[in-house]
Amino acid sequence: MNSFEVIKTVRLTEKGTRQASQVVRTFERDRTGKPVLDDKGKPKSQERPLNQYTVVADRRATKPQIRTAVEELFKVKVTKVNTLNVRGKFRRQRTSQAGQTPDWKKAIVTLKKGDKIVLT
Repeated sequence: MNSFEVIKTVRLTEKGTRQASQVVRTFERDRTGKPVLDDKGKPKSQERPLNQYTVVADRRATKPQIRTAVEELFKVKVTKVNTLNVRGKFRRQRTSQAGQTPDWKKAIVTLKKGDKIVLT
């Protein structure tokens, strides 16, 4: 499979894409696992960006294939790929005919710090 067959689209949704503009707050911990406190007695927090993008991939594609396709198409460095198969929803019509949206594979791709995919 070539890169254009593996990656179908990049989903840009508020819930599904955690881009570099969004940050996650984590607490600093010492070597025993307890949170490090600042001078006010509150836990010190660190903010780090989440460079995650949601990609719709071919159902037969594997994680290494998705990784190489994203790196090749968008010229970025991928650090981690998580995949899940999304089942299609059943759609009911007024008639007796019933339908279903197609099943698809969702890949959440984490990029190296500083890299980003520009979607216009």
